[in-house]
Amino acid sequence: QQNPKTYAIVKQLLAEGNAGELQKYFGSRMEFGTAGLRAAMGAGISHMNDLTIIQTTQGFCRYLEKNFSDLKKRGVVIGFDARAHLSSGGSSKRFARLAANTFISQGVPVYLFSDIIPTPFVPYTVTHLKLCAGIMVTASHNPKQDNGYKVYWENGAQIISPHDKGISQAIEESQEPWPQAWDDKLIESSPLLHDPYAMVNKEYFKDIQKQCFYRNINKETNLKFVHTSVHGVGHKFVQLAFKAFDLSPPFAVPEQKDPDPDFPTVKYPNPEEGKGVLTLSFALAEKDGARIILANDPDADRLAVAEKQESGEWKVFSGNELGALLGWWIFTCWKNNSRDTRAIKDVYMLSSTVSSKILRAIALKEGFHFEETLTGFKWMGNRAKQLMDQGKAVLFAFEEAIGYMCCPAVLDKDGVSAAVITAEMASFLATRNLSLSQQLKAVYDEYGFHITKASYFICHDPKVIQQLFDNLRNFDGKNTYPKSCGRFKVSGIRDLTTGYDSSQPDQKAILPTSKSSQMITFTFANGGVATMRTSGTEPKIKYYSELCAPPGNSDVEQLKKELDELVNALEKHFFQPEKNKLQRKTE
Repeated sequence: QQNPKTYAIVKQLLAEGNAGELQKYFGSRMEFGTAGLRAAMGAGISHMNDLTIIQTTQGFCRYLEKNFSDLKKRGVVIGFDARAHLSSGGSSKRFARLAANTFISQGVPVYLFSDIIPTPFVPYTVTHLKLCAGIMVTASHNPKQDNGYKVYWENGAQIISPHDKGISQAIEESQEPWPQAWDDKLIESSPLLHDPYAMVNKEYFKDIQKQCFYRNINKETNLKFVHTSVHGVGHKFVQLAFKAFDLSPPFAVPEQKDPDPDFPTVKYPNPEEGKGVLTLSFALAEKDGARIILANDPDADRLAVAEKQESGEWKVFSGNELGALLGWWIFTCWKNNSRDTRAIKDVYMLSSTVSSKILRAIALKEGFHFEETLTGFKWMGNRAKQLMDQGKAVLFAFEEAIGYMCCPAVLDKDGVSAAVITAEMASFLATRNLSLSQQLKAVYDEYGFHITKASYFICHDPKVIQQLFDNLRNFDGKNTYPKSCGRFKVSGIRDLTTGYDSSQPDQKAILPTSKSSQMITFTFANGGVATMRTSGTEPKIKYYSELCAPPGNSDVEQLKKELDELVNALEKHFFQPEKNKLQRKTE
């Protein structure tokens, strides 16, 4: 009865005797995983609301008490985005305050941001203030009814197993709200409440300037940029980042620059969806004569980039293409300008297994290290921290889902620093009369063309998915993987569900394996690689394919044709969409 709105929703359902809906609301608790929570706001334990936030935070608090003897000395940081849900009264700010109240009631210092911030500010603050943990209340680029609760560990990276299991267990044991759990006004008079907003707004922008190498070019450039924050939190912070790099501020898309939890101008607030989200940006760029568009997702941890081509067409770069450009740029800046005395053998770049291997090609030719991790920034952040603790320099990490870590001060994807570094790179290239697209081709000419193609099938039946992958593991009789896919010869198999890797001497995979999710990577004799995996959050079987050509093979059309044929064979022989009744991705 503490929240009259959710109480009214449930009372109404009881009055109607609507058992089906009640089952949906109260049938099962939200799953707390490595990505924390993500669900729709609303009533019941399957949704994000005051009660489930209190219970989650109580569990998290108990788990931290168990793990840190100095929790009451160090404390935690909490940030929030601008999401809100009128019908249930839930909002990111309300959830953040309830979480803060929970910790403060146990004598734990809380650094609660007083206003909306980009997600990367939370991991930044954990590291900067040496706190025990961080919480960001955001659903990133999800539909507007959703919210989420994202958790960072003391190393400044997102949590990985077994912490998710430990926290989940602790939440189960902390169901009963503590006294005064709902009274978030109590925090205002507490000496344990701190506001890191001003400090982080100063220090973060100071730290990212270590990646600013061409201040004089930035001051002079006449290149114009358009920026959209897609009704999210990014506007103010990207403006400040440009200022920190001495760049003229980008033109902001007026209809999208202010936070609006209804995301009124877009169907989905996800810049990965490409041109639909960028319609207003294209219009503003045409009007103001800007050649480059920078688009953040609503919590500003991801970045999409588009550039106007000679033809007048707009090219939206894929995550892999921007990863190639930023990887090239950050390495070049390190090589030419760095006061870093570490030898090149101590330099690392990372990307996830389903992202382009272009960094591997650059690393091989230039002599630094490249490592791949499992999918998701939690793995790259944690690995980067391990390497940094060993005295290595981790210059850059990226994933194909438009996530980039360009700055060692944030061990997670950061769309603010990525936006301003992209702007500096574009300004520098303009002084050489090069566009981003031309430079991308130059990178491929030098290190070998990497053509990628990714898509997915929708399948709502877990049994069918299981059968499909079982079939791949018993393709030519029991326990044999496919030796070919149509006309393409398979030269290697890595199965991260079972831990098998044909390329290792002992046939055991090096990367962590997980029996609960499906993931098989096929390497082909023609230089192709294809990974098939299930999604943790959606009823999809995804595939990611890439053709890596050696430098000098620049017949791009022929390479594209070859990859198209490989993908067609993959769909026909390995997915078998007709037999398995799979639904294709609809454009």
